Amino acid sequence: MSQDGATAMDWKKDGQSTNPTGNGIGNCIRNGSNGVVYPPYASHRLRLNPSVDHKPDNYDDLQLDFSPLLFSSLERYLPPALLNSSRDQKVHYMREILLRYFPEGERTRVQKHREYRQKIISNYQPLHRELYTMHAQNFFVPSFLKAISENSEESFRNIMSEPSPGVFTFEMLQPRFCEMLLAEVENFERWVRETKFRIMRPNTMNRFGAVLDDFGLDAMLEKLMEDFIRPISRVFFTEVGGSTLDSHHGFVVEYGMDRDVDLGFHVDDSEVTLNVCLGKQFSGGELFFRGVRCEKHVNVETQPEEIFDYAHAMGRAVLHRGRHRHGARATTSGQRINLLLWCRSSVFREIRKHQKDTSSWCAECQRNKKERQRQAIAATKLEMLKRGATAM
Repeated sequence: MSQDGATAMDWKKDGQSTNPTGNGIGNCIRNGSNGVVYPPYASHRLRLNPSVDHKPDNYDDLQLDFSPLLFSSLERYLPPALLNSSRDQKVHYMREILLRYFPEGERTRVQKHREYRQKIISNYQPLHRELYTMHAQNFFVPSFLKAISENSEESFRNIMSEPSPGVFTFEMLQPRFCEMLLAEVENFERWVRETKFRIMRPNTMNRFGAVLDDFGLDAMLEKLMEDFIRPISRVFFTEVGGSTLDSHHGFVVEYGMDRDVDLGFHVDDSEVTLNVCLGKQFSGGELFFRGVRCEKHVNVETQPEEIFDYAHAMGRAVLHRGRHRHGARATTSGQRINLLLWCRSSVFREIRKHQKDTSSWCAECQRNKKERQRQAIAATKLEMLKRGATAM
């Protein structure tokens, strides 16, 4: 599921479902089109962990006010009793939650973005249609596929290096895939120029590049996240929702003398970020990392052990927490194009709203916690020495 919808959790304290549309139905769900009244549920909520073996329905043929991919992804989080229900029943259950979670303004934004995306897809003619469906054997290097198939921390570490805590690098993409994706992006940009179509750029920081989800690659990137990035994240990034990644934002960025030159110090709008260099020939452009921080400590100074620079190589991936502060140095010659996949967890984002202790992943919170513990131990020792002296 791409950025036009993120899965939601609805936490109900009273165990009763509510009716956001105000139609007076109360504790039942009615399908206005066919008059069917569905049985009430004790609470409209989702499971914390997905049913990974469950194959969700396809919702592409329905006229929905949320992305069909959102429903397919969300279905895995339904209560077990609902997983084998009719598709209409599941749609209504999930929609009840989504309507409470997304304000009307957000739903309007999502709808406009869906219309924008559909306009592109209806008019743009892909160059390499094989890119739009996941073909793992053609996309990834054998070592990466072997590690994913074995699906263990040992198999992942066999292909990875961790040059700095929480920063993992590994060979991932075949050269042919990189070449095809570069050609596809160039073809899309040519279409944009010829049609004078005004496109949205990947984020507020990059003036160049393209959102891959917007011209039809969202389903392939969803498979990339679900089947390849989430298994790795489940092992290495559990504390930031690595096991519950359920949405993504996929795009390419372009650096060079006539493109973006560098990228300032920032954190990503993701739980886990995949960054893979597609090419071309270039000098410079190193990533620099400066430690993981929560919102409160994002501007706190960097510790010496947190300083790390990473040099890109075609087809080689770097995987890190979205809150790992980083930037890109200037590309001094040539052109560098990278594939970015921001992977997000709606479960973790819901939990984070109520999370007071972030020391499990924020390095500054960890240091502060250790310092408090050190001071408490020192104070206890001092008190014990005083009592001992008094007793003597």
